[in-house]
Amino acid sequence: MEKIIQALNELVSLHQELLKLSKQKTEVIKEGEVEKLQSVLVSERKLVRKLEQAETRRMQLVGEWVEKEGLTGADPTITLILERITNEEERTKLEKVTIELTKAMTDLKAQENLNLALIDQSMQFVQLSLDLLSPSLKNMNYSNNNKPNMESPTRSIFDSKA
Repeated sequence: MEKIIQALNELVSLHQELLKLSKQKTEVIKEGEVEKLQSVLVSERKLVRKLEQAETRRMQLVGEWVEKEGLTGADPTITLILERITNEEERTKLEKVTIELTKAMTDLKAQENLNLALIDQSMQFVQLSLDLLSPSLKNMNYSNNNKPNMESPTRSIFDSKA
């Protein structure tokens, strides 16, 4: 059981590191610094790989515990493990680390949702800027009744002569 608790503690610390990186990412997005964002994303990918390895290790340890307890048909959940633990100290440690992991995951998800919203807002701003810079063909060439618009000559961004 101690190995499972250690694996969960490792997951908590990795999630907290990802949360710190996510907060850095938020600041970089606000500043609009693409180079810094790329560096943060590289660091984030490295942490995600570590997180995947730690999760695989945790799943292996839980699988071993389930086999040891003779629960081959059961779905190995924290609730099941907590019900089966007889040592009160281990149960308390497991409950505590599970709550910490849940909080870290929830905080990370909220921070990443904020980052997503900021990126979406940035993309909308870029699209609006592009729309303002490029002339509309409908307004440039034709009026509402599909006749050539001779009243107000409009010019494209590009001056060209045929």
